[in-house]
Amino acid sequence: MAKTEQQRESFRASLDKQPHEVATMFDGVAKRYDLTNTVISAGQDRYWRWATRKALDLRPGERVLDLAAGTGVSTVEFAKSGAWCVATDFSKGMLAAGSFRPVPMVAGDAMALPFADESFDAVAISYGLRNVSDPDLAMREMLRVTKPGGRLVIAEFSTPVLPLFRTVYMEYLMKALPRVARAVSSNPDAYVYLAESIRAWPNQRQFAMRMAEAGWSEVKWRNLSGGVVALHRGYKLG
Repeated sequence: MAKTEQQRESFRASLDKQPHEVATMFDGVAKRYDLTNTVISAGQDRYWRWATRKALDLRPGERVLDLAAGTGVSTVEFAKSGAWCVATDFSKGMLAAGSFRPVPMVAGDAMALPFADESFDAVAISYGLRNVSDPDLAMREMLRVTKPGGRLVIAEFSTPVLPLFRTVYMEYLMKALPRVARAVSSNPDAYVYLAESIRAWPNQRQFAMRMAEAGWSEVKWRNLSGGVVALHRGYKLG
């Protein structure tokens, strides 16, 4: 039986990240997703998107896959470089919410991308890999669709580097973030999942090792906002 609009807007995925559950949850937050992100990040989301574009080092005419693009706000940021950028997400509700944006949008699963081998000069995924049930398979799929010499940039919530700040941040995630989400989100329960999934995600060094194991080379990372977010970059050699 199909879920009603009200059910979707109160739905929360579990940490085993079944694809249909995650897609349903994001369908439920789509209407106010961008606003909620700006509020809960105190406006830093704009800086994080800019930093991700800089890390991609895009050039006019390049082909770029923005994976887990949601409403396409990050895709528009990347397109400022003059590159051709396509937004891909498996939540049709998110893509519909961003359909007014002037970028191509394609529904697709990160674990089985609907693109040919070596289609893109660069791939980006921002705050989405954490929601995939098999992130390692997804990173291998990203490698498949990237041209030799191409690069991948992953922006993801990570582990603050200073112990005191890390303690305060984790307290915010589990207590304050869900309360803030209740005031602005169309699906506040989803932000309980968000907090839990961030806490369960590997730290910067652990994740860099997983990127390398998936086949990416010269993997490095840069911390943003004290490690609240980490930008990991790798290249496809050969």
